[in-house]
Amino acid sequence: MTGLGMALAMQGGVGSAQPAYPARQVRVIVPFPPGGGADFMGREIARRLSEALGQPFVVENRAGAAGIIGSELVAKAPADGYTLLLATTGTHSSNPVAYKDLPYHPLKDFSVVSIFADAPFMLCVNAGLNINSFADLIAYSKLNPKALTYGSAGLGSSTHLGFEALKQLTGIQVEHVPYKGLPPAMADTLSGHVSMTFDSIPSALPHLNNGRIRVLGVGSAKRLQNLPNVPTIAEAAPGYTLGSWYGLLAPAGTPADVVRRLNGEVNRILQTKEFQERLAGVGATPLLGDPAQHAAFLAKDLERWLQVASSLNLRASQ
Repeated sequence: MTGLGMALAMQGGVGSAQPAYPARQVRVIVPFPPGGGADFMGREIARRLSEALGQPFVVENRAGAAGIIGSELVAKAPADGYTLLLATTGTHSSNPVAYKDLPYHPLKDFSVVSIFADAPFMLCVNAGLNINSFADLIAYSKLNPKALTYGSAGLGSSTHLGFEALKQLTGIQVEHVPYKGLPPAMADTLSGHVSMTFDSIPSALPHLNNGRIRVLGVGSAKRLQNLPNVPTIAEAAPGYTLGSWYGLLAPAGTPADVVRRLNGEVNRILQTKEFQERLAGVGATPLLGDPAQHAAFLAKDLERWLQVASSLNLRASQ
């Protein structure tokens, strides 16, 4: 080979070489405020991915509009694996059926890395109210039909649609007050500005333990092992469940090898005893699977929430 030929071959080799992923810091966008279930899950998985892959996975909270602001940011980010979304039922299942002109498509604009956990919500009421059970709530709302309010994560969020479904099932009368995420809804429940809210277990437990809220029920199908004295909401409203899945999504077009690498690491993390114990502590269930299986899960859940919104004749607008 001539000197020129060797130089061109070496140049081609250098030009085509790609650094192993990840070669630098990765952003994990949590589209809700700090302190809630999404923030908890985002930080837990980001910390372990940092340890596993040797680069920082840094959480950024980009809250607003029921998770739409942060989700849109990731949908429009470069598809290189360095910007990921901590997605939830709200961002990708209930928002698309509750909002017109959503600035992202839940399926077409994202590559599904992993939907790695599913966790129930808890129905929390201000401790100053004389409501100690779901039966008390029904009786109170009948005697005081305009007195009760509930906070949600925003118009069209899963906590909004989920509470409206609960109202339809039980006949309770509670007025809706939307917030930019569940942490501010919980803050106003604690202060008494609203009567109640759904919240994630990691966010609600400290307030339950110090007596600032009462938990009327959990949105799981059966009672939780770590909270055996807390009834399920389904015990008063048969068939009712409410919670959120949590997943990692990347912009559409992210290289398949990057998606597979991340998926494999998440699956490995899910099988560690430490992470399983962290999930169990907040009533969450790990969800193993490959990207195609999780994409199918998302499509099925989107259809489920479409049916919920249709049955309630609810549709929000931006």
